Amino acid sequence: MLRHLGLAAVAASALLAVSYGLEPFRNFQLATVAAYLCATAGLTILTGLNGQLSLGHGALMAVGAYTVALTQDAFADRGRTGGGLLVVSLVAAVATTVAVGAVVGVAAARLRGPYLAGVTLAVAVVVPALTVTFDGVFNGEQGLPVPVAPPPAALGPYFPYERWQLWVAGSATLLCLVLLANLVRSRYGRTFRAVRDDEIAARLAGIHVARTQVLAFVVSAAGAGLGGALLAVLAQSVSPGAFSLTLSLFLLMAVVIGGLGRLAGALWGAALLVALPDLTHTLTDLLTLSPAAAQRLEGNLPLAIFGSTLVVVMIAAPGGVQGLLSRLARTLRDRWRAGRR
Repeated sequence: MLRHLGLAAVAASALLAVSYGLEPFRNFQLATVAAYLCATAGLTILTGLNGQLSLGHGALMAVGAYTVALTQDAFADRGRTGGGLLVVSLVAAVATTVAVGAVVGVAAARLRGPYLAGVTLAVAVVVPALTVTFDGVFNGEQGLPVPVAPPPAALGPYFPYERWQLWVAGSATLLCLVLLANLVRSRYGRTFRAVRDDEIAARLAGIHVARTQVLAFVVSAAGAGLGGALLAVLAQSVSPGAFSLTLSLFLLMAVVIGGLGRLAGALWGAALLVALPDLTHTLTDLLTLSPAAAQRLEGNLPLAIFGSTLVVVMIAAPGGVQGLLSRLARTLRDRWRAGRR
């Protein structure tokens, strides 16, 4: 616990220093990485630590995003726009997503393999469709605005708003990571791994397998809900198009590329999710194409890049980026120790 708090304090200090040295757009990008990190870290717990496959985490992010939008709108209608109310909205988003995740988790605990993937895939399709069906509440394809208070007056009248966004997203993400890191090293983390490795052996050891799987899904849903809520706060709007099935696929590929089962790998996956659009635009600009062809290419190129990267990583580094870095660190450490003898 103290070790994780110490690492979080160091990360917070580094983030604070970096935020003053970056231009506003880079601060916004870092804040977006922090938001995605909540979702990828939660999915790492579910898939990497507990062995459950989910293709619907984009929909869980949508639940958190729409909850924070509705809550912030309710506060704005009552004339309340204080920054402290944002914390209440984020907590409400996490609580709502946890409730949805518990329902999905109960169904998922009874299924295995492709049937489990099918259920979570249905969630990824149904949730965005509900926002269009009940357009009186969710405003259909146009989505909802997310009213957010400006930075505190104590920071000065010219304080960059993007820097404040990074502080908010970074603080929430570091708290999420500390809680998840403690969970991984706790008795519950060991139980998750036992169920992942061998359900029959875990059951013989007295572990309630279904209950453990539901708990893992709930924890993962909480991370996804917080990530979706932070994305909505950063964009100050939410729409069903932002949480399509493609996002769920990208999240799963991101945690595999980053390093399945490692929270540090979730960071690499989140960074890749943010860097991918810039890479797509850069590659499209380098090619001389008609506007229609460029639009089609830009729509399909991210999935192609992600898929190609996934294949390369699985061949060259089965443990993902974090696994590769860990092996390099061990090799360097062993050589350094051998040189001292």
